[in-house]
Amino acid sequence: MIDYELYAKIKHYHEVKKLTAPQIAEVLVIDQRTVRKWLGEKSFRPREPVLRPSKLDPFKDEIKQMLEHYPYSAMQIYQHLLERGFDGHYTIVKQYVRKVRPRPAKAFLKLAFRPGEAAQVDWGSYGTVPVGSATRRLSFFVMVLCYSRLMYVEFTMSQTMEHFLACHQNAFEFFGGVVERVMVDNCKTAVLAHQHGLPAELHPKYLDFANHMGFTIVPCGVRRPNEKGRVENGVGYVKKNLLAGLDISDFAVLGPAAQIWLDTVANVRIHGETHKKPAELFLEERPYLKTLPPHPYDIATIREIRANSQFRVALDSNNYSVPARYAGARLTMKSYPDRLCLYHEGQLVARHQRSYDQRRDFEDADHAKELINQRKKARDQHLILRFFALSSQAKEYYQGLAKRFNPNHHVRKIMALVEIYGADAVARAMSDTLAHNAFSSEYIANLCESRSRRLPDPGPLHVTRGEDLLEITIDPPDLSIYDKFDPKKEEKS
Repeated sequence: MIDYELYAKIKHYHEVKKLTAPQIAEVLVIDQRTVRKWLGEKSFRPREPVLRPSKLDPFKDEIKQMLEHYPYSAMQIYQHLLERGFDGHYTIVKQYVRKVRPRPAKAFLKLAFRPGEAAQVDWGSYGTVPVGSATRRLSFFVMVLCYSRLMYVEFTMSQTMEHFLACHQNAFEFFGGVVERVMVDNCKTAVLAHQHGLPAELHPKYLDFANHMGFTIVPCGVRRPNEKGRVENGVGYVKKNLLAGLDISDFAVLGPAAQIWLDTVANVRIHGETHKKPAELFLEERPYLKTLPPHPYDIATIREIRANSQFRVALDSNNYSVPARYAGARLTMKSYPDRLCLYHEGQLVARHQRSYDQRRDFEDADHAKELINQRKKARDQHLILRFFALSSQAKEYYQGLAKRFNPNHHVRKIMALVEIYGADAVARAMSDTLAHNAFSSEYIANLCESRSRRLPDPGPLHVTRGEDLLEITIDPPDLSIYDKFDPKKEEKS
């Protein structure tokens, strides 16, 4: 059976281009008999569907009557029909109920906002990203101004409170001001509980941040994502336009990539709803934004934590050191997206850059000094552990040293070279000397010294000019000196 478009082509080739049935069949790649059949028809007649009898036919009127009295489910109707002698499957009952009682589409009011009135925020997720030897879930924060549709995007490796608040701060700085209201869903960083018909219980940290910044929190209704449709569409737009097909080999490239995308694509496109560029509409909205507060909000997540016997505290499966004297002590940890600070009785005792790798140990060399100075053996052991951490070949090099010398003596010298030339340079020299079975701190010191020594830059080449040679005056040779060695005069004498 052909469709109307193919029928029109057959008529066109025959009546306008004067092609025969075999020629039309060759052009359209169909059978000649089909062409001849439809050339004989005066108009297109679609094939009428053949109605086959169904086991459900005797019960269809009864099903309609049941649905008119009460909105029964398809399973309830199926169970009722089984009692009435129906021997068919549940599938045809479900399909017929869906046909005679189609699911009504929900209607939503179109929301309108004045400039500077509101913004909508939401989280999105997109696969994972490698971080060191681990992988982390890739998250991104989106804030959209409701009037101009100007968008802000920031990628993170966590959706915890400190990241949530930091993204808000960065978004407001990006916009250059604060809106009156921020519309959020019922995520745990914003809303602790929200029951139908009752006001939402807001997270106290987020509420304190909102009071500091000067905006009001407006939680959406439970299971009502349509109430923040602008940012829902924005999250989908980021996935489809920015992230789809993007090879994410390093988390560090996502920040600059998002900024370029915002400036060249997202905020300068013609928006499908406003039919204007968000960047142009933002020029109207910008004067209505509130001024940013003079002092930033402390977004850190604060928790009480106890250091273990190895003077370490744990965060995100990583361990961080504190001074050895605080082993076993209760400390206050303030975690930021990029760092963590540890306090004891209000005094800062340790500060580390936050890592999103997993099962890593980060030690400040100064934190173990007190303990190392007390224990000579522990100091040597600690030095060896630091030596082993230089590279994967350090243990093999240590075994080579032990066969020839006192290894600890050379280890101390090698670790002293680390302070001078850096760990990477020493590890490279160790690898090179190991390849030649040269086991000694002197070999490593010579390699590091030669590689760090910079030769002086060569001076300019001076070429003597030809005319300078012409001005040189040469005295005539003194030939009298040869008279002193005359052999005839020597014979007479």
